[in-house]
Amino acid sequence: MAEIKPSVPGSSSGELTAERRRTQRVLIAMPVLVRGGTAPKTFEEETTTVSVNANGCLLRLAQQVIRGQQIAVVNPKTAEELPSTVTFIGAKESGKFEVGVEFAEPSPLFWRIAFPPPDWDSAERKRPTGARAPLKPTTQK
Repeated sequence: MAEIKPSVPGSSSGELTAERRRTQRVLIAMPVLVRGGTAPKTFEEETTTVSVNANGCLLRLAQQVIRGQQIAVVNPKTAEELPSTVTFIGAKESGKFEVGVEFAEPSPLFWRIAFPPPDWDSAERKRPTGARAPLKPTTQK
């Protein structure tokens, strides 16, 4: 039996591996502000997330960053700012790179959304099991 290894974002192994996440990822476009760099070369960019979880997010940045770079992610609705590390740099599309970001410490409340339970599987969403009986018309006397 073949051993399943967890994938590492940005790995160049090219082989398919099982991906393990510490927390459930939620696909959602949320506005964020990203700050980074050191004086005199700092940047600040408004963007949106691709997905979020309690440990960070995947977002799209026009600003070029490097893996391991320290940045800050700001939730503009709450003004909360979290120190973070760039952990993954993906494909460039429409002038922006996919960038994986990990918070310095897990912060599930940062996003102000309810995460699905750990055992939730989107492929097993409840579907109607049969046709519903038509509603009986009400008669008024």
